[in-house]
Order: sequence, then structure tokens, then C-alpha cells
Amino acid sequence: MRILTVISICFFNLTSYAQQDISEKYALTIIEQDLRNLLYVYASDYFEGRGTGSIGQKRATDFLRHFYKKNNIQPAKGTVDFFQEFNMSISGKRGVQTRLTLDKKGNVKSENVIAIIEGSEKPEEYIIISAHLDAIGYVNGKIHNGADDDGSGTVALLEIAEAFNKAKLDGHGPKRSIVFLHVSGEENGLRGSEFYTKNPVYELSKTNVNLNVDMIGRIDPTRIDKNPNYIYLIGSNRLSLDLHDVSEIVNAKTTNLLLDYKFNDPKDPNRFYERSDHYNFAKNNIPVIFYFSGTHEDYHKPSDTAEKIIYSLLAKRTKLIFHTAWELANRENRISPNIKQKILIN
Repeated sequence: MRILTVISICFFNLTSYAQQDISEKYALTIIEQDLRNLLYVYASDYFEGRGTGSIGQKRATDFLRHFYKKNNIQPAKGTVDFFQEFNMSISGKRGVQTRLTLDKKGNVKSENVIAIIEGSEKPEEYIIISAHLDAIGYVNGKIHNGADDDGSGTVALLEIAEAFNKAKLDGHGPKRSIVFLHVSGEENGLRGSEFYTKNPVYELSKTNVNLNVDMIGRIDPTRIDKNPNYIYLIGSNRLSLDLHDVSEIVNAKTTNLLLDYKFNDPKDPNRFYERSDHYNFAKNNIPVIFYFSGTHEDYHKPSDTAEKIIYSLLAKRTKLIFHTAWELANRENRISPNIKQKILIN
């Protein structure tokens, strides 16, 4: 075991134990039925696959904005009523996307949706939790509902936001600010997160961590270990061993999922580390964790639908992300970057 891990376990914030008791109360508000209810709407045909810039994607952003307004969660500064608008070209898109909203130059008009729960003690330090709101869309006459990709991550963010908000209303708000970032254009090359990191509404230098959630509702059929209580973690030790240790300790004290680092290997041919929105934060030296349960036979197909999600697992994985965000928001010190990574990693 690395010396750093031993030290982290021995000197893990004493206050975190009390904080964990409090966080458990609010983690219990994250339940299967709420996730199911949200996802059956969000991945329904009404949203037409949420293709970037499409009518369906506009309906999706309205849905997200309505959720935050209903729960009295505030829009991020610099947004237009929760929306961070941007334009993008869609050359190289899959199939023929229809019903797009275009500007005068023929570029697609899209938007990220950003909400915030401000910190009580360190409001100008930020934990960003992200998921992409778009899916493949209405392509070649078929709706790609994207229930797992990334409806699962999207509704997880909504439940996490609601849990943090309930805690704040009870006088247990996070010490650091929690930003809920729903990015568009992921399926077109991580365009929404790229736009955000180039035009951040909150300073990147004050952004402690990005926790990115993309596809956490199913089971990877290629896994040799058939224990379903797992989650793939990618990137947790790439930029901060401190973040990796916090993640491990929080999981051991709460959900006790099997943390699988199979896809964290820099030599992994799937290159998942570079394929979701956390990567644009990592390129800016912001420590990240990418939460992922793997691809499956319905990946990027019209058959990725809500009834195939395993909601008990979705709830448990969502709770892990909530507990991790809670610890990151309330610990005394912000996450430390790697300094001697080559020495510390065996």
C-alpha cells in the first residue's frame, strides 16, 4: 500500500465522520423510483433523442431548467436563465439529423444548462458535477432515446442536486459551491464542455474538481466478474492522488461498491479517458473522476431505452457520487494536485 494512502486514512478529516452521518440522511433521499420517474420522461420519444440543436434538445434543456426552478436551485452566474448559449458546426455527425435550430451561418444553436448551490464558507471554490444532456437524436428516421447515454447521468445529477438542496434548507449546505453542469454537444466531440472550459462562468483556477457522470445505468456484459455492484472509475489518480484516496475512503464508508479501474490504464485501447466531458477539465489541470458502468449492446442505438436501466444500481452509484461530492465540498483543504506521481505510484 502506498505511504500516501496510509497517511490519508490515518489523518482523514476527523470532522468527516460527523459529516458522513449527515450526508447519509440526504443520500437516503436518492431513490430508485425518483430516478425511474425522471428518466422515463427524459428518455421518452417526446425529446426525439435530444440531438444537439434539435427541437428535442430544446425540450430537454427546458425540462432541466424547470426542474431547477421547481426546486428553487439558482442559475449559475453568467447564464441566461440557466442557459449558456453557444453555436457549433456539426460536420461529421452520425446520419442525417433533422429539425435543427441554426444561426445565419448554418451553425447549430445549442446551450449548456448550469445551476449552482452556493457554498456557506468557501463559495468561491467550486465542485463541478457534469453530465451531457444530449444524445444521438432523431437520425435516419429513428429516435435514439439515450436512456443510459446519458440520460442516466443526467437524472443522477438532478437527484444529487435535490439532495444537496434539501441539506441546505435544513442548515447543512455545502461549504464549497456545487455547480451542476449539463453540457450539450458531447456526441459531436465534447463541444459543450469545450465551450464551457474556454468560457467558464466560474474561474477554472478556483474549480477544485470535476466529477463527470456518463452512462451509469447498466451492466457491462463483457465483465468477467459478474458482481453487479461495481462502477468504473477513470482518471481519479491522473492529476490528484489525494482525490483518488478520498474517493476510495468515501466509498468504503458508504456504498462499498467495487471500484473497477480497468479503463483507467493509459494504454487502454478504448481511450475512455479522452471520450467524455471530464477530459476538457483534465486538459486544464483540474482533477477529475469519470463515473461509468461500461458500454453494452444498445450503445448508440435506438434500443437504449428507459426500461433497460437497472434502477437499483443507478441509485447506488448516484449515492456514491453524492457522498464523494459531499466530502469534497466540506473537507478542510481543497484537493491537492500530484507532485511526485511517478514516485508515489507503484
